[in-house]
Amino acid sequence: MEKTILPTPSTGEPLNRVDGRLKVTGQARYAAEHAVKDCVHGVLVCSAIARGRIKRLDVAAAEKAPGVLSIVSHLNAPNVPGYQDAKASNNPRVEGQEIKVFYDDQVHFSNQPVALTVAETLEQARYAASLVCVEYDAAPHQTNLAASLSKNEAPKKEKDHLRGQPDAYKTAPVHIEAEYRTPMQVHNPLEMHAVIALWEGDKLTVYTKTQGPKLAQQDLMRMFQLPAESVRVHSQFVGGAFGGSSRIWPPEVAAILGAKQVGRPVKLMNRREHEFNLVGYRPLSMQKIGLGATPDGTLVGITHRAYGNTSRHEQFAERIVHPTKSAYRTPNLDTNYRLVPLDLSTPAWTRGPGETSGSFALESAMDELAVALNLDPLALRLKNYADRDPENDKPWSSKHLRQCYERGAALFGWAKRPLAPRTLRHGEWLVGWGMSTGIYKAERSPATAHARLQPDGSLVIQSATADTGPGTATIMTQIAADASGVPAANIRFDLGDAAYPEAPLQAGSHTATSVGSAVHEVCAALKKQLLDLALSVPGNALGKVKPEELTAENGFVVSTKKNRRLSFGEVLKQHGLPALKVTQKAEKAPEMEQYSGKSFCANFVEVQVHPLTGEVRVSRVVSVVDAGRVLNAKTARSQVLGSVVWGIGLALMEEARLDHRYGRVVNHDLADYHVPVNADIPSIEVEFINEPDPLLDPMGAKGLGEIGLVGFSAAVANAVCHATGKRVRELPITPDKLLPAPKGA
Repeated sequence: MEKTILPTPSTGEPLNRVDGRLKVTGQARYAAEHAVKDCVHGVLVCSAIARGRIKRLDVAAAEKAPGVLSIVSHLNAPNVPGYQDAKASNNPRVEGQEIKVFYDDQVHFSNQPVALTVAETLEQARYAASLVCVEYDAAPHQTNLAASLSKNEAPKKEKDHLRGQPDAYKTAPVHIEAEYRTPMQVHNPLEMHAVIALWEGDKLTVYTKTQGPKLAQQDLMRMFQLPAESVRVHSQFVGGAFGGSSRIWPPEVAAILGAKQVGRPVKLMNRREHEFNLVGYRPLSMQKIGLGATPDGTLVGITHRAYGNTSRHEQFAERIVHPTKSAYRTPNLDTNYRLVPLDLSTPAWTRGPGETSGSFALESAMDELAVALNLDPLALRLKNYADRDPENDKPWSSKHLRQCYERGAALFGWAKRPLAPRTLRHGEWLVGWGMSTGIYKAERSPATAHARLQPDGSLVIQSATADTGPGTATIMTQIAADASGVPAANIRFDLGDAAYPEAPLQAGSHTATSVGSAVHEVCAALKKQLLDLALSVPGNALGKVKPEELTAENGFVVSTKKNRRLSFGEVLKQHGLPALKVTQKAEKAPEMEQYSGKSFCANFVEVQVHPLTGEVRVSRVVSVVDAGRVLNAKTARSQVLGSVVWGIGLALMEEARLDHRYGRVVNHDLADYHVPVNADIPSIEVEFINEPDPLLDPMGAKGLGEIGLVGFSAAVANAVCHATGKRVRELPITPDKLLPAPKGA
């Protein structure tokens, strides 16, 4: 009896996560969960000062503790060949010299690793770490962005952008200018950074959490001067990253050195406090914006000046002024962005990197201008709608932002919004309505995929991408099913191993477009080879047919003329093939050179504010997104829900507080660094325009991971201002910023 095969689910349908069962049953293995024989444990000892040098490191008591194998520090650490080479010590994705772990006695930031205790058990390693005594020669440090700006000229990082006349906003009949600030914000994924490092002679194997197995491999090759075949990086499952796993950080290097020192595998997992300053964070920002318009709302000019912090040893830059360059049509625009070096660890890409911070300022300022014009905020945005990208005057590859506005406004009931603040109430609570625009790059990078069709009809796809939570394996399965004709149930997508074909970092909302293109092309090539083979099957099983009369669907080659079919596996068996293998590289789309690729969204938010306590509750959200063709309705919606939840946190709660006396984060746990819980999250309505982009990739998709967060915090701030009449220009919007100042203050 022939097995019944369900129809292949088309791309876009809400296919359940293909790895969901593994995750909910605990079968998925994360970085620290791999069983490695003879593995021992490492615990970091970190600096208590922000700048200076180690005067004395006393490890005598720690070395005598039970189970201790070694105390690794700058006094005895194995050699890292790349540290001797200035070029090799420079991460190509971040300018400057990365921290050389256990290289010398210099301290560059508070909580920098100064030693690693290695012991048979985790408890023994922790106890030994408590016995390590460190004395320092402290040097003056600076961790205050505002104070540093008042004293020093920050180095220029990004080219200034000028269109028309600088500061033209000042010549407009109506203009506003304001300063906006965003704090340090921390990724805080559920899975903390962890690593198991193993040396076998000169071959290094690392189990770690990374958003880019290939990039992690390249970083380690560079540091240890090893060929690709001598460095293996495994990262099949990642419990959240958001940009924090975009590079190799000091804890991973410490574990690798520890493993080299003791000759056994070493496992190291960050404590929660290490997530705050050892593995990246969203940098602080100070932004000054000026907007000018004619009385009907036509923009005359925009000026956006931004400052962000970096570390002293590396220059980390983000795209903080990029939304301003492209969001609205105006003849005059000037932007600049400066980096301010501080005695902190290096920041990292954080979901919606740069654009999230920059859009808070831009979209808040647009609302302030709307108030000055006595104009509806949505009407102001529509008045200055950009039909081409203002930054480069290129046409968009696709843009359906106008539909986002229209659909979002209709779902939200925006037409009923009164212009005057403090008009709406719900019982004793003030009610406010706010909205904002989101804009984020939509691009694709080269990627490669390998496909192997087995005689049983199953298909295995491999690519060295990562899945930090968005459902990469699931949408790649759907893309492969559409392109190959193999049912999704018979497809396995392998990822998270640097031994697989090249794939870019999972960041910047380009995994689906980049790796997805490679998967689409390799499966299309495999299908073509399969159909060619089917034409010459011995015995003429499909009849005499022309190539155009054959199709591949649901695991069968079908003759449309003869109404016959042959399973994929039978085609291979008839030709005596053990498997059909194809590797394909997908380059960037050359057509995109002539176009500008962006994803867009419109955020509509309702808040309730208590007039006596200043408490803010987000009570309703509508988010409408233009991200091209939706590849999976369920995982796509989840991405936007996650963005909204994080956006509520950024707007109302999240702030890593620095004690500048010591240069360290003081609320370095989840008790004091507040994030949203279930009670903070309202009804969230998500819709997609779902119009394919005809140019970016063969699936018609655009980036989705970041866009839902861009602009969202401004929508909350705008709603709070509408509710209270008070504009808060510094995140997070906490009750103290809404309460009236004490008399006499």
